[in-house]
Amino acid sequence: MLLRKTVLVLSLATAALLASTATATAAPAAPTPSAAPTASGAPVVAPAAAAANPVIVVGGLSGVAVAYEPIAARLRADGYRTFIYQLPGLGLGDIPSSARAFAGYVTQVRAATGASTVDVVAHSEGGLVARYYLKRLGGTATVGRYVSLGSPQYGTYVANIVAFLGLGSCAGIVACQQMTIGSAFLADLNAGDDTPGAVRYTTIRTLQDELVRPTGNAVVNDGATNVLIQAYCPLRVVGHLGLVLDGLAL
Repeated sequence: MLLRKTVLVLSLATAALLASTATATAAPAAPTPSAAPTASGAPVVAPAAAAANPVIVVGGLSGVAVAYEPIAARLRADGYRTFIYQLPGLGLGDIPSSARAFAGYVTQVRAATGASTVDVVAHSEGGLVARYYLKRLGGTATVGRYVSLGSPQYGTYVANIVAFLGLGSCAGIVACQQMTIGSAFLADLNAGDDTPGAVRYTTIRTLQDELVRPTGNAVVNDGATNVLIQAYCPLRVVGHLGLVLDGLAL
């Protein structure tokens, strides 16, 4: 049953990826500070949140920016200055290259807000992009908190199984190849300390994640706070995409 479900989800995801390549953008627009408006149009900013780091929500593979508006809206409603980063080319390409582009976006957000550090909430592949920025591009100096939602930190056999479906090596999608268990990219990313710098690391995962299998590969070591949704609510059903919508995850 799990294999059939995984194959179905993967097939739909692959179709979405192939359809999205024609409209994939090279980079997100320049950041614009935003907050949740009241009925009168005035922004609502909680004093404590307004003084906190700006938050960058980092999308995943094939994740268009609008898909992350629910979680961004929740953060804005709580008064956080929130931005959404859509991965270049919708994340189909090389993850380190996406991380270098993300580094530039962090610089833009810091310039736009005057903040010295930002917090990152990253979904799926976005968690690897942000973690590469922290570990290999000096990002620990500019990030206070890192939160990943269903990121295949140690790879996923769903990426490996694409070859089984007759689609070759991840249908030629570089990021998918890099997220396979045992890839050279992951070997480099996970060599040494998983949690460098003074950044506070948190991972959130769910047992029903269709795209990160085994689900234990969504955790990081070396002092991170690793949260399992079902440890708090055993009967709660949350899928991979549901992590950016679920109330408990929020």
